[in-house]
Amino acid sequence: MKASMDARSKPDSWSYSSMVTLYSSTANVLGAEGILNEMVEAGFKPNIFVLTSLIRCYGKVGRTDDVVRSFGMLQDLGIIPDDRFCGCLLSVAVNTPAEELGKVISCIETSNAQLGAVVKLLLDRSSSPESFREAASELLGSSRGVVKMPYCNCLMDLCVNLNQIDKACVLLDAAQQLGIYTNIQTRTQTQWSLHLRGLSVGAALTTLHVWINDLYTSLQSSGEGLPPLLGIHTGQGKNTYTDRGLAVMFEAHLKELDAPFHEAPDKAG
Repeated sequence: MKASMDARSKPDSWSYSSMVTLYSSTANVLGAEGILNEMVEAGFKPNIFVLTSLIRCYGKVGRTDDVVRSFGMLQDLGIIPDDRFCGCLLSVAVNTPAEELGKVISCIETSNAQLGAVVKLLLDRSSSPESFREAASELLGSSRGVVKMPYCNCLMDLCVNLNQIDKACVLLDAAQQLGIYTNIQTRTQTQWSLHLRGLSVGAALTTLHVWINDLYTSLQSSGEGLPPLLGIHTGQGKNTYTDRGLAVMFEAHLKELDAPFHEAPDKAG
């Protein structure tokens, strides 16, 4: 495209934006930065899609200061953060070391005050799970449908990373009440199952924790035995939230718990 003599075939803003996204998806920082420089030299200003991709790229390789610098570019260009951008910052926060987390939280607060307040409640160990649930429910209730589940997944990841399992559990319950997660538990006479496809690692671990407690409560209250089969459906292959795949992560966790689960030989995932 760059070599074409026809002006109509030259790269435009969307061409450069797509290339930055491609490089960022594989955490190729040099490639993403190179395309961004070419884009500016060609007379195009980076848009919110470019900066979202760039921040995700820096987040993947742990370059927190570059995340903050890129956020500053957004402000300098007068671009208003959207839900997708805020979700990107939240996903970056999940993988940010505790000592640098405050830098990303500051960016989240500036982008979306309500989301920032929920994250700060999550981080505050003196705040109660009930107050966190109330604030998170208000946030999710007012958020657009497409970001509700990503927000929940990332917030539960943060809870699990920071050993705030009580807050993760109340968030999961709130999300189910709002219809964000549906049918994650099913029961028949022969099988009780957990359905974790589409969940992040933290959300999946929280769901397992709640499920085990539900199994225990059910046995204590009814006195009935367990069904012949307990099943956990993770799906197979890569997961949106982890390159390793949810099945691999879950298998390792179940072994740590010494839980009597094994991979179904006839049903991958």
